[in-house]
Amino acid sequence: MSVLQLCELYDDLEALCREYSEALVSELALRDELEYDKELRNQFITLFLSIQRKKRAHSARKKQNRKGGSGTQELSTAEKVYLTTTIPYNNTHSPPSSELLATYVKILKAMDNESPNLPMLLTEYILKGCLVG
Repeated sequence: MSVLQLCELYDDLEALCREYSEALVSELALRDELEYDKELRNQFITLFLSIQRKKRAHSARKKQNRKGGSGTQELSTAEKVYLTTTIPYNNTHSPPSSELLATYVKILKAMDNESPNLPMLLTEYILKGCLVG
């Protein structure tokens, strides 16, 4: 092979290498994005189930206190308030975006931890217009 042909081959290989590198970077970015979405969904499900369990336990304690009458366990104010919180949701027949799902996870964490920041998070969520889009 002549030097000219070798240089041409080198340029072709370099261009091909650049093309494959760009494709790899783009595929890795997509994989990371999908992994992040999966983690968000898993967090959402875990928090949702945790809150659901707490609500059931709260309901069972209320029933037991009404029936038994002897065990007058007073429930904390935070538990009474935050377990009955409802997150407004606009059903669009499509899965929520990652940003919206992250917001739901943040709100559910606050509910699960009985955080005093929950009203602020809900207000921010509603005012941000998450129900519209």
